[in-house]
Amino acid sequence: MEYDPSWQTEYESEKARILAALAGESIWVEHIGSTSVPGLAAKPIVDIAVGVAHLSIADAFIQPLAAIGYEYVPKPEFPPRRFFRQGEWGKGTHHLHVYEIGSEEWKGNLLFRDSLRSDPGLRRQYAELKADLASRHPDDRAAYTAHKGPFIRTVMERAGKQAQGRVTNP
Repeated sequence: MEYDPSWQTEYESEKARILAALAGESIWVEHIGSTSVPGLAAKPIVDIAVGVAHLSIADAFIQPLAAIGYEYVPKPEFPPRRFFRQGEWGKGTHHLHVYEIGSEEWKGNLLFRDSLRSDPGLRRQYAELKADLASRHPDDRAAYTAHKGPFIRTVMERAGKQAQGRVTNP
């Protein structure tokens, strides 16, 4: 679906709800994923990264986030994050990813987002790749995601070398 400016408004609203639900916790909240990049087509799922000092504190987030509609979804195949979803399986509206601030996952998500925001040519390349993969894998989200991986990793590696610690730590 084409970029929708309301995704930024949705993110801001969710950020406020998350901060209120986790009041007293030392966290950082960022809009990530394709909905965070103006002009980029995306699935209408707002991805949100919550940064914490230590991932172990995320266990205490399960109940407060459930109270505002987020379901904890254990993902043992992704040990460096905790994942929460709002909405039904396959029809989610918001995905919340908890990472340790400064981790490769935290830095990579922000570097990738910022690279797409700042480089129209790169954003266009990624949009074309996503459109191609969506047409080739319309019913296979895993294949679609896996085939985006090499492009994403290349962008993150290049951006990481350019940043050299200037970015990603609040």
